Amino acid sequence: MNENLKYGLFFLGGVALGAVGAVAVSRGKLDLKPFATELISRGMDMKDAVLARVDGVKEDVEDMVAEARAAAEERKEQKA
Repeated sequence: MNENLKYGLFFLGGVALGAVGAVAVSRGKLDLKPFATELISRGMDMKDAVLARVDGVKEDVEDMVAEARAAAEERKEQKA
């Protein structure tokens, strides 16, 4: 199965699933508010965790850059 056909089928499946969901919501048979609230809450928790990890990595990279600059300056001083 080539890639374009595979992605096309995924797209059509998503459209069909979205249409079924829209019909269910519009008829009032599906209450999505608790699910959506939980999903958004989990997403916010994930965002906070990722940002905390990114901040830690950023600090580590800044430390490495500072050490590299100090080592480069030291080599320049030794050559001079």
